[in-house]
Amino acid sequence: MRTIRLKSKEKLTAQALHRAGSLPREVNEAAAAIVEDVRARGDEAVREYCLRFDGSCPSSFRVPDELVQHALDVVDPSFLDALRHAHAQIREFHEREVEQSWFMTRPDGTVLGVKVTSVESAALYVPGGRAQYPSTVMMDSVPAKVAGVEHVIMVTPPQRDGTLSAYTLAAAAIAGVDEVYAVGGAQAIGAVAYGTQTIPAVQKIVGPGNAYVAAAKRYVSGDVGIDMVAGPSEVCVLADHTADPVVVAADLMAQAEHDPMAACYLVTFDATLVERVQDAIEALVSQSPREAITRASLDDHGVVVVAEDLRTAIDAVNAIAPEHLELHCADAFELLGSIRNAGAIFVGPWSSEPLGDYVAGPNHTLPTGGTAAFSNPLGVYDFVKRSSVISYSAAGLLSDGPSVQTLAQSEGLWSHALSVGMRRKLLQEGGMTFADAAAACKDARQTAWPNDLPDPPMISLPA
Repeated sequence: MRTIRLKSKEKLTAQALHRAGSLPREVNEAAAAIVEDVRARGDEAVREYCLRFDGSCPSSFRVPDELVQHALDVVDPSFLDALRHAHAQIREFHEREVEQSWFMTRPDGTVLGVKVTSVESAALYVPGGRAQYPSTVMMDSVPAKVAGVEHVIMVTPPQRDGTLSAYTLAAAAIAGVDEVYAVGGAQAIGAVAYGTQTIPAVQKIVGPGNAYVAAAKRYVSGDVGIDMVAGPSEVCVLADHTADPVVVAADLMAQAEHDPMAACYLVTFDATLVERVQDAIEALVSQSPREAITRASLDDHGVVVVAEDLRTAIDAVNAIAPEHLELHCADAFELLGSIRNAGAIFVGPWSSEPLGDYVAGPNHTLPTGGTAAFSNPLGVYDFVKRSSVISYSAAGLLSDGPSVQTLAQSEGLWSHALSVGMRRKLLQEGGMTFADAAAACKDARQTAWPNDLPDPPMISLPA
């Protein structure tokens, strides 16, 4: 990880962060060409691009409803329990975002007000590349359903062998997605933006994807609504002397394992913490099933900011404007008023970011690349700037932690589970920090994934 040192009151600059910025011109041009071809030729063009980029294409893009429901029968019951637990808490949170129509009458009889109406249709894009993301199905579909969207469809790419993940389909069944289409990439965005012979056009497109999906969403924006143009995932950990270096290391790795392009920031005004965190990363990363991805992210896009004081550190956090912000500090809640820019804020030592990814309730579709300075999380309403605030107690972590670890295991995201598992282990020891960091790192595979989770069979699409 690259280190930046800031003197008191020195500002962190955008140039120092070395962010990639907007999508490359060649990606934008390629995505636009695909979308226009799909707009002109419909299913024929979609089929050609699916075969070229995904290596497979079902006879019908629409996944039969019985296959979606069948996924519920082939996944492990513990996964379904965790999924239903997540669904209930995500829905409970988003129901509080619902805006009511309101009216006022002036003395002269004039009636003024607001009528709140949902869009009629929405498409959820769910990636299917490096990993499967049933959590994204939940996060994208629940606010749409709570808002009252009448027709919610999902598009997701099949694997090269023509299968879809049972985890993803089971999530769609529980979330109440109306239709599922086995198509991905920029061609999927073009299809749901303008419609084809068999894929309906919608009014709103949401969900993360690769660079070509992001470029396609940007291209169709204006003809249809989009949530945001999302970049690689990112986390920023603001830590002081009270932070446990092993837990901080696990949290950085939990984002790094997403993607080699994921950005991880450690901001601290305790210079002694940096080396201890780096030592813990070295002890843990070699045990990760996603070691190569995790190392690439940390080596190429990891940044450590060492500030002389808390005020300078907080200014650096606001300059980063991270997607996820963790406050590993004494009296963390007192810092909230100073945080201006963050997609979601995780307050205190027990508030693991993966809790927000899976079960806490606030949405995990968040602004990236510094856009949290002016953008919001995905939600029932999307017109005011706000940040999610997540602060778990120790008891809350123990209650929700097992579900997070099961869901993380289903997606193959070992460090997500480790981030929670290390906290559970720390609670068992009865302290706020590990007495022996080296001992805490031993048997980390068992700490992250304590239970076996049998892999369900993949769901075969019609030939």
